[in-house]
This record gives sequence, structure tokens and C-alpha cells, in this order.
Amino acid sequence: MRIRLIAATLATCLFSLAAWAQTAPPTRIRGTIAAVTQQMLTVTSRDGQTMEIMLNDPLTVMTVKNVELKSIAPGTYIGTATRTVGGILQAIEVLVFPEAMRGAGEGHYAWDLEPGSMMTNATVSGAMDASVGRELKLTFKGESNTVVVPQGVPVVTFVPAERADLKPGAKVFLAATKNDHGHFAAGRVTVEKDGVAPPM
Repeated sequence: MRIRLIAATLATCLFSLAAWAQTAPPTRIRGTIAAVTQQMLTVTSRDGQTMEIMLNDPLTVMTVKNVELKSIAPGTYIGTATRTVGGILQAIEVLVFPEAMRGAGEGHYAWDLEPGSMMTNATVSGAMDASVGRELKLTFKGESNTVVVPQGVPVVTFVPAERADLKPGAKVFLAATKNDHGHFAAGRVTVEKDGVAPPM
């Protein structure tokens, strides 16, 4: 009886751990590629750590290209990391999503680009020139906020890339999860190309 109870308790613990692993949030990794093989990406993170990430198969590789801030018009779906300056949301970077990714990550939530930063993924419902750049009204899930985008802030969109673009020295951004063996793994990597690094 005692053995059965211990076994049942252990099974419950293992199930709970498995459920936690499946629901654990991904770890966002920003850094520079130190080495790459067919199955592994070694990244020196921005805080100096060496991190090894298993590359899932199939693997999606994206890069980014610059777009004009003035091209962001009502109806555009964007993601923007912000900091609060004088009670105003000020963009740190802006990602213009391709139409096929409309709705991705919609909402306003904490982000880790810098301490205290937030992320808003939303539809632009209004845009106007401001003294420091451009002012965007963003609408998401029945709510809205206003973000000021200063001139000079990176404004990019996704562009397809190839596994061959994963080269030592290139900057990367990815969200990795722990696999069944406790190793970081990712099925999507955004990599620097032609001098344009992922700013998010």
C-alpha cells in the first residue's frame, strides 16, 4: 500500500512538472552568434553569457529590413516596445508585421528589451506627425493607447531569410523553450542581415 502511494505521488509530481514545462514561458534571447552547426546555435547574449540553443527542424529563419516611419498608416498592424517618459509611452523600436502575421501577440504587456519596458502589439487606428517624430494611436482587444515614435528609432519589418544567414558575428533575436532534455530549443530565429539587426 505504501509503495503504491509513493508511486502515485511520484507520478503526480512528474505530471505536474511536465505540465509546468509545457506552459513555461519562452526565454527571449538577444545576442551575437558565436558559432553555428546544423543542429546548434551558440550565442553570446547581451549580458555576456554563452548560450547553446538546439535548432528545431523545420527551422524558420527571418531577418528584418528598415521601413519608413511615415509609411505607418491607419490599418497597419505593428508591435512596439516602449518606455514611459514623462507619463508618455515612447517607442524604443517598431516592428511592422506582414499582413499574414496580423493579430500576432496582440495586447499590451511587460517586455524585457530594457528595464520597465512594455510591448504593444496592435492595429494603428490613427497616425499623425508630432514635433519629435510621429504619434500613433494603437487599438488592441477593445483598448487603446498612444505611442510617440521619435525620429531615429528603428522601424523594421520581417523578411524571409535562409539558414545560411546564421553566421558568426551576426546579431540574433529568438524565443527559446526548454525541450524534454532541459536544453534550450527554438524553431524560429531572426538574424541580422545587410547591417540591419533585429531591434526587438
